[in-house]
Amino acid sequence: MNEDLICKVKSGDRKAFEELYNLYADQGLRTALAITKNKSNAADAVQETFIRVYNNIKSFDETKPFKPWFYKILINECNRLLSKNSRTVLISNFFESGLDRSKYDNYKFQEYENLYKAVENLKDINRIPIVLKYLKGFTEEEISQILDLNINTVKSRLFKGRQKLRKFLEILEGGNEKHG
Repeated sequence: MNEDLICKVKSGDRKAFEELYNLYADQGLRTALAITKNKSNAADAVQETFIRVYNNIKSFDETKPFKPWFYKILINECNRLLSKNSRTVLISNFFESGLDRSKYDNYKFQEYENLYKAVENLKDINRIPIVLKYLKGFTEEEISQILDLNINTVKSRLFKGRQKLRKFLEILEGGNEKHG
């Protein structure tokens, strides 16, 4: 992240904040959609996240990377919305709306469709770390900071999430065969 941009945002530069928004809004929306599984909630979470970033940027520690701080706020906001709207009907699923289909040919999309279905079926406790690590590229250390968890807890949740994904994919693909 460009430290100059953060400094400008901290000093109240609206164009710099707009640039920051443009850098993070799309990926933030995809992450929020992967967590909430609902376009409206995802958009609300991103909007609230940027409001919180704007209101709290002065307290941001510039010696630390911005991206994990941003995603921590985003995930907290997603969790707040999910608990607030616990009766939310899941109207869109992750693999349909979480991907920009124009970037993938039909073959690639079908190749990953089962994986996205499997990710969608994980409980939040495993889905959120999986999304952060494998879809967003965060390290386990960054994930532990974002989620306020011990690194070993993150590793355990990732391990269990991968196991559950593997089992679910075997079921989806009709394979009860063991792979050596």
